[in-house]
Amino acid sequence: MTTNTTTKAVVLTAAAVLAGTGAVATVAGASASTSSSPSAAASAGALHGGHGDPVIRDVARQVLDSGAPGYMTRIDDGRRVALSTSGVADRDTGRRLKATDQFEIGSNTKTFTAALTLQLVDRRQVKLDAPIEKYLPGVVPNGQNITVRMLLNHTSGLFNYTADEKFAEGLIGDPQRVWTDPELLKIAFAHEPNFAPGQGWSYANTNYTLLGMLLQQQTGQSLPELVQQRIAQPLGLKHTYFADPRATDTGPGYAHGYAVSFSTGQATYADTSTWPVGGWAGAAGAIISDQRDLATFFSGLMQAKLFSNQQLNEMKKTVELPKDFPIPGGYGLGLFHIESACGPVWGHGGDTNGHHSTAVTTENGRRTAITDTTAGPSDLSPNQGATRFAQVAFAAQDVTTCKMLGKPVPQTVLDALHGKTPVPAS
Repeated sequence: MTTNTTTKAVVLTAAAVLAGTGAVATVAGASASTSSSPSAAASAGALHGGHGDPVIRDVARQVLDSGAPGYMTRIDDGRRVALSTSGVADRDTGRRLKATDQFEIGSNTKTFTAALTLQLVDRRQVKLDAPIEKYLPGVVPNGQNITVRMLLNHTSGLFNYTADEKFAEGLIGDPQRVWTDPELLKIAFAHEPNFAPGQGWSYANTNYTLLGMLLQQQTGQSLPELVQQRIAQPLGLKHTYFADPRATDTGPGYAHGYAVSFSTGQATYADTSTWPVGGWAGAAGAIISDQRDLATFFSGLMQAKLFSNQQLNEMKKTVELPKDFPIPGGYGLGLFHIESACGPVWGHGGDTNGHHSTAVTTENGRRTAITDTTAGPSDLSPNQGATRFAQVAFAAQDVTTCKMLGKPVPQTVLDALHGKTPVPAS
């Protein structure tokens, strides 16, 4: 789900991490981490893919040097598709990362969930401006004043359950626990709302947990079934599925994710590939996919291949992001409009306990840039390593976006990539 949102440190790293494409404070909650010996594979910084761009090679080196075992990109600039990979997919075996490997896409899942919801709007099974109370009676406090649209664009004011410190500690203490939707909502509703419905903007995975419940209530189908039947099959996505609650195949062809702790001054890693991402991220962040499928999805989305042009227009109606939010732009219905260093793009991003992924596209869907970093910071207090990881993640996103748009990378972005720009205090 797009990253760690419990403490300022986590928000800086995860939210920042994901920010480049959009979904800051995205899904992940505080990642759990287990110490291990330094990775011999993590130092394997050679670029395995065929991308000859020296700037992309530099980005890969910086990402691996910041603590990630692996990094991949897929950049379609409208003329050609360039793939690159660096590092390893599995630290234990040393298997090299491939550009075709599947990975947890985190909060990019929110865009899938939004698409499924807009399909129901087309079918007149759901109304965007109807209260959630109409569909989930008695579930949401003040639900009569919170609309479906407010859940989709994060203006409901509901507290983000992954920002609860005890929940974060629970993920660390018992990473194999499978949480139910009611348990997650109980955590969220134990906190006062951030603001009255419609009176602000605050990223909350809670909103998408409720949308997942809405989808199942209105269709009588499970989220895995809906993703497969209404998105994957129509778009021809052969490597995309909803983890229920775990990834079903984490062998060759799957990029292992790693929770990384920098608290000791030396990165330590916990393999998260068998952790139940669907057991706490759900409709907010539990999909598994690969770079090609993600590119196809976001491209198809912007070309209204999954719902009507009317619903695409609704999706693109944005609310302004707060001034202190690390991403300039706005948020629509499960979709960020990002004012990047090289121009406006649409997309999202996702962070789980072991992955940081980004997905951006042009408004016509003809250009796309997808990335995955096979690590997620797990520290619950600020430290230099986690801060540097976040700084590199932001800069890397800007670089790939600029490359997608065919524009030179600004020097300010390159300075941040190399740590020459001070990071705002957390």
